[in-house]
Amino acid sequence: MKYVISINPIISFAVFRLCCFEMNILITGHKGFIGQNLFRALLDMGHDVDGWEWGNGKTPANPIPKVKGRDLVIHLGAISSTTYADVDQIMTQNTDFSIWLYEQCQHHGVNWHYASSASVYGTLEHFQEYGPFQPQSPYAYSKYLFDRHVIKNPAKHITTTGFRYFNVYGHKGEEHKADMASPYTKFIKQAAETGTITLFENSDHYKRDFISVEDVVATHCQLIHNTKSGVYNIGTGNPVSFQDVGEAIAQKYQASITYIPMPETLRRQYQAFTCADLSKLNPLIDIKWTDIRDYIETHIP
Repeated sequence: MKYVISINPIISFAVFRLCCFEMNILITGHKGFIGQNLFRALLDMGHDVDGWEWGNGKTPANPIPKVKGRDLVIHLGAISSTTYADVDQIMTQNTDFSIWLYEQCQHHGVNWHYASSASVYGTLEHFQEYGPFQPQSPYAYSKYLFDRHVIKNPAKHITTTGFRYFNVYGHKGEEHKADMASPYTKFIKQAAETGTITLFENSDHYKRDFISVEDVVATHCQLIHNTKSGVYNIGTGNPVSFQDVGEAIAQKYQASITYIPMPETLRRQYQAFTCADLSKLNPLIDIKWTDIRDYIETHIP
């Protein structure tokens, strides 16, 4: 590996630490689904990892995350519900706070990972990182606004990596998400508790790019030393229908499937199809993506 000595002493020291020692990492939202899985993985790798949470109300539990002295900040914390109605709170926590934290990372020379979302594509059927976009909910719009801020205000002395997650699911850590949990978790809960899985009508036509939380964590870990700033789709590039997911879980539990009309409150913003374009991401990583049907086969007895 070739090293380039920067005239900026902050950046030179940061590069030296990244290459030679375990990293000092801050994860916001470390108690969330992706956050808790990533937190454990980075600890297992030998890194020094701290967590920070906003809290349950409109005031941060700890109002000032400690950025100075870190090697990397991974910003996952956000209001993630697509049906949450307090737009002002969403913009404060998801957009304004993200901008402040991004500026702190630039000021202190700390590299930056942050969570974006495939919801910025809305009901479009194109999925290239540079757009166009069609956010359909306050949550999606807050993510779009921060993506736009980063693109319009690129950092000069740190690496900025945006993770545009598609439909993340997994076997551990989603229990607290209730109605916002992935279909994987919701279908398992339904099958185990009632013996019946509920799907929307025409679910064979609704396809999503489901990506396991383990693959998301592996992507973060492989990009921990990334030096090419940008926003990257994080998915498998292989969409699977809700019908296929429901049938695979139903078979495991010997459960039945029932169908209901899609609620009018979801119809306008519902993403009927998602499929990550991975042409930007694939050259930077080496991961064999897990098909959700294979995941069901191996993770459910």
